[in-house]
Amino acid sequence: MRILLYLILTTALLWGEVYYSKVEPYKLKNISSNVMGEVLYVNENLIGKKLSAKPFIKIDAEIDKAELVDVKTKLQYLQDTLKINKKILKNLIKVLEKKRINYKKTEALKIKSRIDKDREFYDLIVSENSYNTTQKEIYSLKNSIADLELRRTQLQKSIRDKNIEQKDFVLYSVAVKEGQVVNVATLLAKVADLSKGLLTIYVNADELPGITTKRVYINGKKTNYKVSRVLDIADAVNISKYKVQIIINPPKIFSKLVKVELKEE
Repeated sequence: MRILLYLILTTALLWGEVYYSKVEPYKLKNISSNVMGEVLYVNENLIGKKLSAKPFIKIDAEIDKAELVDVKTKLQYLQDTLKINKKILKNLIKVLEKKRINYKKTEALKIKSRIDKDREFYDLIVSENSYNTTQKEIYSLKNSIADLELRRTQLQKSIRDKNIEQKDFVLYSVAVKEGQVVNVATLLAKVADLSKGLLTIYVNADELPGITTKRVYINGKKTNYKVSRVLDIADAVNISKYKVQIIINPPKIFSKLVKVELKEE
């Protein structure tokens, strides 16, 4: 009797549980808009095909491009002005050094009248004010340049975001039409990563210990696959079950139902 029980338990461990799962794409993601604008172009002929670096959806960027040209022009003007002000500041520093020396000499001379000394002092103050004004203009120019550089970056990103591309992904579906006005977060398309396949099964808690060491059998055939991911939190839909995923090589046809078994080595 003990021998029979041992054989039954050994066989159960050997053959393991049987599950069924669809072979899903390794990754399926939504592409949402980061910008507002009118959809100018949608290439629905690419549905089911691998995408290149060429955009398959384009959103109107005419205003952004015009503003970008204007921002670059203003930026160049401010940068040139900044260079001039820096040269002026260097000259003012030299002038100030000489005027400070002259003022100290004049102040020390007893033969100089109070009027002459005051004149030297006022002249020095005027030069110092010119220096401070120029320095203030430089700070202001730097702030303006920083603001324009930020705006340039924003416009460049906006223009990029209006050309939707997902290189090496397969276009799964398109959610917008030409002429449609989209807002931020509007769903544009879905794309799939078909470079790998993904099997998802749900197991009981008592099956979790040692599950990552078990060999995966698909449709009765032994494979080199093992469990790739285990979620140790019970699934919200499959109550009291735990999600287990197995990453496999890409099949010829996705979404096909297969039989999955996990067996001891």
